[in-house]
Amino acid sequence: MAWISVENRYGDDKVLDACGLIGFIDTSGALHDGASVVAALDSMKERGNGLGAGYAAYGIYPELSDCYALHVMCRSEAYREELDAHLRHRLTIIHDEPIPHRTVPGIVDAPLLWRYFVRPHQAQEDGQSSDDTIVREVMLINTMFDGAFVFSSGQNMGVFKGVGHPAEIGDYYRIDEYRAYQWTAHNRFPTNTPGWWGGAHPFGLLDWSVVHNGEISSYGINRRYVEARGYRCTMKTDTEVIAYAADLLMRRHGLSAEQAARVFAAPLWAEIATLPETEQRTLTALRQTYGPLLLNGPFAIIVARNGELFGLGDRVRLRPLSVGIKDDLLLVSSELSAMYLIERGLEHIWTPEGGQAIVGRLGVKPTVPEAVRRIEEYAVEERSYA
Repeated sequence: MAWISVENRYGDDKVLDACGLIGFIDTSGALHDGASVVAALDSMKERGNGLGAGYAAYGIYPELSDCYALHVMCRSEAYREELDAHLRHRLTIIHDEPIPHRTVPGIVDAPLLWRYFVRPHQAQEDGQSSDDTIVREVMLINTMFDGAFVFSSGQNMGVFKGVGHPAEIGDYYRIDEYRAYQWTAHNRFPTNTPGWWGGAHPFGLLDWSVVHNGEISSYGINRRYVEARGYRCTMKTDTEVIAYAADLLMRRHGLSAEQAARVFAAPLWAEIATLPETEQRTLTALRQTYGPLLLNGPFAIIVARNGELFGLGDRVRLRPLSVGIKDDLLLVSSELSAMYLIERGLEHIWTPEGGQAIVGRLGVKPTVPEAVRRIEEYAVEERSYA
């Protein structure tokens, strides 16, 4: 992907921390508008520098839910027309239109943004699933097209991202007008990679969205592993590989979120040896099979797909991650204060252990870990004696 480069307006050479992320799922399926999500992300504005912010929303295209919504950015109308011809030849286009947006003073050099609602040609699938066909097309476009880029490709969901602060990007994409049962959002301080529209978070493939705070030092081996299995890393950032790894592990290989988390933040061999025999066998098999997908370095991530979301931090908790629950709502965020802008009446809040996955699923009411509940009960008892 040769189309990169937005001037770094602050002259930052390398930033080793920051990034703000938040995600939540209403497990009852109730819809929440994007205004509170923008406010929550904007409360962590100091974690970014205006070089990237974005949102992913689930359940926003119910009338076209059986189509794949391709969100694309193009350098010009000429490049869009070239992409349009390619898509019409390769896929069935049900509907297409510009992605709605507002003029925002802080947003400059924005690309041309379009969305296509598509289905694979029945005869084109060649024995592949529809998902595999869309993945193949996304990889082809993002590898071969110099002036066009697909940054979202899921069903009944969409990623909206770009270069700007959270409130600017939220206003630009009119995020307040979307209602979704599940959201992920991210405010970026680019670490080793340029600030450009496609390189902002969330990173998406099919209905996956991934937001990440930290630095993946194992990116080289992680990338080689997924590229050997048909993916192409074109976005010039370490977070991209997590989205592809999640797709490989959970969609193609059928691992659960909990098992995928045990791949990304695997227990030490010495720890595995202390566990019951059945668990030892499972974790040993995961480490031996998927060792190249272990994520080294400091990280906090939120990984989401339709109906499911999980938050995860590295084993030694080098990046912040907080959890909150209120009734059917499960929230994960870099900062506790941001969660209160989504739900002011949080009933349970805690910081998960390093490597502990916090999982929310549609139709499954969130539960509080027993250890957290004991701490909460102890705190109530202490106050009663005061």
